[in-house]
Amino acid sequence: MVHPDSREIVRMFFIFPERIVIFTRFIISYVMDKGRIISGLAIMAGLIVLGIMLPRSVGKFREYDRVVNVKGLCEREVKADKVIWPVVYKVMANDVQAIYDQIDAGNEIILDFLEAGGISPSEITVSVPQISDKLANEYGDSNRQYRYIAKNVITVCTSDVDTVLSLMSRQSELLRKGIVTEGGSQWENPVEFRFEGLNEVKPGMIEEATRNARETALKFAKDSDSRLGKIKTASQGTFSIDDRDSNTPYIKKVRVVTSVTYYLKN
Repeated sequence: MVHPDSREIVRMFFIFPERIVIFTRFIISYVMDKGRIISGLAIMAGLIVLGIMLPRSVGKFREYDRVVNVKGLCEREVKADKVIWPVVYKVMANDVQAIYDQIDAGNEIILDFLEAGGISPSEITVSVPQISDKLANEYGDSNRQYRYIAKNVITVCTSDVDTVLSLMSRQSELLRKGIVTEGGSQWENPVEFRFEGLNEVKPGMIEEATRNARETALKFAKDSDSRLGKIKTASQGTFSIDDRDSNTPYIKKVRVVTSVTYYLKN
């Protein structure tokens, strides 16, 4: 059964079609107003939730602002595992052939000395001699006793550091045979002691440096009535290898510093 009012509305719509448009606009306007109310309620609810969460978020953000940056050091003394030893000597004569004869004789004496001391022939390199003619040098002193001076270098490259150290202390044996060796300078023909086993000690040193950094951070946190949090950032410094001192260049000091930043908690 149709309600009278409903019939009247239907009749009016059929009699007056323009009223359909008016009613439709009214319905759309009502729905839109209702949507605004719902949207407003949703925004209000969101603002309430934001007001509740904002203080907590600010507190959490401030916690992330509290950090401590510490450095951890690790140093170790190691023995060189490779040595490059240039054996340098000079000969002088007034005749080129005599110079070469002296070079051949000197090389033979030095090679016998090295091989008898435990150096393998594959670890020895004989360089081409450098011969200078003093008369051909227009800026030199022409009153020298010998016209030709030859410099020769025999290089030992080995991992047997102890054998080389022993031979270096016995160079007086060469002097007795007429071979005067020259000590290498810092810039020309230096003796080089190297440490090439860094990869073997690197993991342990990094672990120790990081542990030292954490111990420092824990002490700082304790002194400031805080608790140590997680790591924020960490960086490994460059490894450095230097002589322990100038008198024992075959003993090296390996050093690394790590930098770690930790969060602090209340």
